[in-house]
Amino acid sequence: MPFLNALGITKSFGPVKVLHGIDFTAEAGSVVALLGENGAGKSTFVKILAGDHDADGGEIRVGGRPARFGSVADARAAGIRLISQEIADAGPLTVAENVVLGAWPRRLGVVSRKEMRRRAAGSLARLRAEIPLDRPVSRLRLGERQIVEIARALAGESRCLLFDEPTAALSDAEAGRLFELIADLRETGVAIVYITHRLDEVFRIADRACVLRDGRISLDRPVAEVTTADLVEAMVGRAVAARRFVEPAGGPADGPAQRAEAVLTLHEASGDNFAGVSLSAAPGTVVGLYGKVGSGVSEVAETLFGMRGLAGGELRLDGRAIHLRTPADAIRAGIGFLPPDRQGQAVLSDRSVAENLTAPSWRRLAGRGGLMTRAREAGAYRRWHDALSVRSRDDPDQSIGTLSGGNQQKVLLARWLECGSRVLVLAEPTRGVDVGARQEIYQAIRRLAEDGTAIVVASSDYEDIVAVADQAAVMVRGRVVAMLDGAGVTTDQLTESAGGALSVR
Repeated sequence: MPFLNALGITKSFGPVKVLHGIDFTAEAGSVVALLGENGAGKSTFVKILAGDHDADGGEIRVGGRPARFGSVADARAAGIRLISQEIADAGPLTVAENVVLGAWPRRLGVVSRKEMRRRAAGSLARLRAEIPLDRPVSRLRLGERQIVEIARALAGESRCLLFDEPTAALSDAEAGRLFELIADLRETGVAIVYITHRLDEVFRIADRACVLRDGRISLDRPVAEVTTADLVEAMVGRAVAARRFVEPAGGPADGPAQRAEAVLTLHEASGDNFAGVSLSAAPGTVVGLYGKVGSGVSEVAETLFGMRGLAGGELRLDGRAIHLRTPADAIRAGIGFLPPDRQGQAVLSDRSVAENLTAPSWRRLAGRGGLMTRAREAGAYRRWHDALSVRSRDDPDQSIGTLSGGNQQKVLLARWLECGSRVLVLAEPTRGVDVGARQEIYQAIRRLAEDGTAIVVASSDYEDIVAVADQAAVMVRGRVVAMLDGAGVTTDQLTESAGGALSVR
């Protein structure tokens, strides 16, 4: 039976109407996948269900009775909880403290640390996660922090869980355990709303698929009655075919290109979670670095930007050995970096698009007295707004938080180009990005390569590599196990080289 009903939900932000009369049902003991491009209204809608936003119109019913949520606490009291992809943990606190955050167990008015640890251990056990309870969350990797976020929701008495891109930072094994948990929750009668861009997940765990497009429901059907093509067309309003954007300078996409001399070379390098890694990036080429979460791919990417040190081997720039001790060293060497956690590590969320774009170039662009002028910021904005097809108002002062994830990524790319970077290291460049925006990011990456930028795309998503890479290194357990080139950069070759198990992406 329906646990949660939304009837005629509307919402506007200023003059922009983002939800147009949404009717939606989440049934007890069922999983409904909520899909749509970035900007379709998914996040706004689930935040209304979770009490984080007020609806302008319409009605929410819980268990058949009208409900009004004035706050997140009201929704939680009704048994509804949102697990957001924008992780809201308290970094200095321990894992156990984060799991019970906001619901501290007390005895005689004093927080019971014994009961806190018991509850935290129980929630993590349901996810079969082995994370030390006393470790500060700030020392966890992104995927572990996401698990702690999920465990926090399990610690309460939730009757409806709203998952927002929960597997974006998880390894295949972690995602598999989450899917098992969701199946268990379904059996116990919990209603689950599952936001995802990964269509294979829809067919794996969902009973029903609901698609939002431009703030309206464009499809609401049982998963057994739809195809991948149906979902994509409902999301973007047209059929979208997966395609490979590679046409390397100097050669066709189905054969090795005649590449220029490498600008950046990693030779027999060893470091945190990797050993004996060699790869090179030349102007005008895209080198893919593919591996599942935990393979060492992210550590290599961070090493190329000076976030980690080399324990052995060598990093060369223009044939000369260099030592990157900090990201500042990498920036001075002409290397730019797009981190996997866009919101936590890159976007200045309370700043304008222009301020975000010019952040690393501030000293160079600042006038006399070290003051940045609005004219200089606006000039940088206009240089890259059209070049990278950033979809925004023609306003340098527009808040970057109002842009979709895909357009935020384009602004971050422009940030490094404005800085004069000759090498771009892009870690998980399409994480949390919808189908249509993903294609635009791929086009932007290839356009930058054609203009002479050397690019390394480090990703656990095989689609990123297949779409844009001229060649690819495949990593397993910290080592490169295969080098693929030209026509060899295929989904089958990547997944077979990485162990034969298709990445849950």
